[in-house]
Amino acid sequence: MDLLRANPVADDLAARFAAAGHRLYLVGGSVRDALLGRLGTDLDFTTDARPEQVMALVKGWAEAVWDTGIAFGTVGAAKAGQTCEITTFRADAYDRVSRNPEVRFGDTIEGDLVRRDFTVNAMAVDLSTKELIDPHHGRAALENRVLDTPATPEESFADDPLRMLRAARFISQLCFVPAPRVVAAMTQMSAEITRITAERVQVEISKLLCGDDPRGGIELLVDTGLAAHVLPEVPALRLEIDEHHQHKDVYEHSLVVLEQAVDLEDDGPDLVLRLAALLHDIGKPDTRRHLPGGGVSFHHHEVVGAKMVRKRLRALRYSKEIIEDVARLVFLHLRFHGYGKGEWTDSAVRRYVTDAGDLLPRLHKLVRADCTTRNKRKANMLQRTYDGLEERIARIAAEEDLARVRPDIDGNEIMRLLGLPPGPLVGKAWRHLKELRLDQGPLDHDDAIAALYAWAAEQGLEVPAAGQGEPAEAEQVDDGGGDDQSR
Repeated sequence: MDLLRANPVADDLAARFAAAGHRLYLVGGSVRDALLGRLGTDLDFTTDARPEQVMALVKGWAEAVWDTGIAFGTVGAAKAGQTCEITTFRADAYDRVSRNPEVRFGDTIEGDLVRRDFTVNAMAVDLSTKELIDPHHGRAALENRVLDTPATPEESFADDPLRMLRAARFISQLCFVPAPRVVAAMTQMSAEITRITAERVQVEISKLLCGDDPRGGIELLVDTGLAAHVLPEVPALRLEIDEHHQHKDVYEHSLVVLEQAVDLEDDGPDLVLRLAALLHDIGKPDTRRHLPGGGVSFHHHEVVGAKMVRKRLRALRYSKEIIEDVARLVFLHLRFHGYGKGEWTDSAVRRYVTDAGDLLPRLHKLVRADCTTRNKRKANMLQRTYDGLEERIARIAAEEDLARVRPDIDGNEIMRLLGLPPGPLVGKAWRHLKELRLDQGPLDHDDAIAALYAWAAEQGLEVPAAGQGEPAEAEQVDDGGGDDQSR
């Protein structure tokens, strides 16, 4: 069996180890991916050689060598466009308080494999014989799309609770089904995830959301209780629905929106869009109000939801850029529903575009994904209406530079015309002219000057004769606005 299809880097490396009296195995995710026919350029190996021996063997052979993981028995090497991580057999012990093992080196491949997270990752290929070593039936699990653990899941998850999140991530990435005993252990031990740092949790959630079946991964987190510890706003969407207060199942709706957003992606997984799709309605539980006659309202849930998004994503240590982008999409996702049958003025369209800024393409996808009604006539009408909005945006953008809406007069000219020094008043005038630009579209220069003078008179400023004002300082000034696309 030749899983590597004559990979020269692996073969050459194995020959070097064999000549030194050591065994080298392709292991873990690399074997899994090879069996799935998608082996990449990142190769994982394990060996009986100790780290210092591995370093000696790869020096002079590899184009680059690094030892950042040597405390855990791992040496990295790059060769011919491939990245190799070579780890000495491990037989770790865990304190079961943190997830940090007491690193112990092992002596057998079988002992190394039993300590791995899942059976599909507990296979190895002896590179000297090309024999598949599969003591835990990982290949059968792979063929049957079942996720199970080599040891009992209770032992595995007690050693490293992060494996529970990894289980949900693999459900999403590989479209597997978790073994019943894995689900039972995750449910029983869900609180153990609090031993894991927020940064580690965030990485697994991001990978889960960017998998082929993010819904499956999220459902496993919610059903086992893990989400209550890492994304509590999601299970909170499962609002109780009684016979007198009917409304859409917000949890189910959010999962459908996530699926539909994935279908609208243009070029691979978009983490920001997927986070926004999953979390766009998390403000609903806190804003639900029962109305006379059995109705339900969620007024301003987009405002509340944007604040909740910021709080949760900060807790998960997401970057400031991701946090603000997701929060802004959540805040804006309802705006379209005020469009009606196209009643917005051009001014309202400009504001929609300006408020979305560079998130506009994602906002288009989120709004379209948010249509989950089973009424085909209503769904088609909503999609046609949004088609019309996009056409109006394109038309106005062709006539005006909507990607960079700025006033018709800049800060330096404002100072010259009004005889003002740099300061807050210049920024205030700039913002007034920008609002006018959004409301009326581009003004010719004389009309913009007249509008500036009219505003200045309302502020009680002395309005000089046109063109007579001089700037107090001949320098570029901060007009207080920048591109100001977030307004």
